[in-house]
Amino acid sequence: MYSYEDRIRAVRLYIKLGKSLAATVRQLGYPSATGTLERWHHAYEQYLDLPRDRICSKPKYSVKQKKAATDYYLSQGQFLSATVTALGYPGAVTLAGWLDELNPARKKRLTGKATGVRHAYEFKQHAVVDLCSRQESAQAVAQRIGVSRTTLYNWQKRLLSLEVIATMKQRNDPPLPSERADLEKEVESLRRDIRKLQLEHDILKKANELLKKGVGVDPHLLTNREKTLLIDALKQTYALPELLSELGLARNSYFYHRARLRVSDKFADVRVAVADLFKLNHNCYGYRRMRAALARQQILISEKVVRRLMRQECRVVACARRRRYASYLGEISPAPENLINRNFQATAPNEKWLTEITEFHIPAGKVYLSPMIDCFDGLVISWSIGTSPDADLVNTMLDAAVETVANSEERPIVHSDRGCHYRWPGWLSRIRDAQLMRSMSRKARSPDNAACEGFFGRLKTELFYPRDWKTTTIAEFIAVVDLYIHWYNEKRIKISLGSLSPIEYRESLGLRA
Repeated sequence: MYSYEDRIRAVRLYIKLGKSLAATVRQLGYPSATGTLERWHHAYEQYLDLPRDRICSKPKYSVKQKKAATDYYLSQGQFLSATVTALGYPGAVTLAGWLDELNPARKKRLTGKATGVRHAYEFKQHAVVDLCSRQESAQAVAQRIGVSRTTLYNWQKRLLSLEVIATMKQRNDPPLPSERADLEKEVESLRRDIRKLQLEHDILKKANELLKKGVGVDPHLLTNREKTLLIDALKQTYALPELLSELGLARNSYFYHRARLRVSDKFADVRVAVADLFKLNHNCYGYRRMRAALARQQILISEKVVRRLMRQECRVVACARRRRYASYLGEISPAPENLINRNFQATAPNEKWLTEITEFHIPAGKVYLSPMIDCFDGLVISWSIGTSPDADLVNTMLDAAVETVANSEERPIVHSDRGCHYRWPGWLSRIRDAQLMRSMSRKARSPDNAACEGFFGRLKTELFYPRDWKTTTIAEFIAVVDLYIHWYNEKRIKISLGSLSPIEYRESLGLRA
């Protein structure tokens, strides 16, 4: 809603510029809706003034309807499309606006930055021991060690099993001995049933993946050789006697066929290593990066052999889906010069930074990512993830990036597209206070920011497109993207960096990540 002063200023400038709508909006930056300024001018000509109080029309939807729609959305899994289909109103965009209005706490945003701090395994072990045997609060232990409380509990979850953690929890009202014994027997019986069902499910799944059998195949009808292949694929998860009993295979037959398979296939261990590496790295490693990852495990084979093994094991990287998209709506203020000029090479960190916003559309709604990327090695310096592409999304990301600059003499060039996010007062004031240099791409020239676009392409090809997000909530999706960026910085191999990740590359050069 515009004030009286804003409206009268716009009308007088509109008349002064010869009733040029584009020139008026370009100079003032408002109004954005087509026809709004013409309506203001028509009222001004009729009454020689504008009404000081705007006349609001009757709302299309009542407050009761708004509350009913938002309550249904929150109680039925938080899916915009499902809510609109069930109620018949309103549109997805309108419903999102109601949710922001009635439930402001719904907005999810996560901001992170690349710290590059890597702790040794022994350090984590001592930290977890201090946490479990503490006489003080967990926050005090975390401050004494020099990490966050969340990081400390994450180490505990990784190093200890769920059963050990459960036994450490204090119970205020323990059950009676007889009731506790019955409950423990019932829980143990349920665990055995669940494990048996999980084993049957995994056997059918592996039979489909390895042997190309149908989902409803009877495992007992498989040959002994095929059963041996399934056992080798699952023996890291289940005990050998358990697998032999479920598949109905004698122990001697298993070892006989296993020896025959090892003689016939000298790359059997390599196949297992390829499968594990492919799964651990988001199913996105091609044969070049797979060969570099195998070399780290002292498995030295040629690229040709790696490519053949990956083709035989159906380890195929998902391809990107191409589509055209244009979001240009016209200039709103003068743009700075393109200082990068498609030269994305940097000789040292914090020389050239690239940023942009990308959108993820899942059934639960839309999520936006705003990263800051260093041209030196592709490290994602900072990033923010949210449900609205507003000023706070880019401003929090820029604040986190500025905090990573240790040397006060470093003045990176911050390159972006010509979006309005990088022309708002908050962004400009932060750039000015940090003494950074602005650079913008030319109009409708996405290759001018190709390095940042390349990061978005890799992220969506490796993480977003291959998966089904129908049952994923907004909060879960934000957490998945955040984990991917941490993996991208710390572990993902880049051939151009000598088969190292960005943080490993900086550590090899003796630079602070």
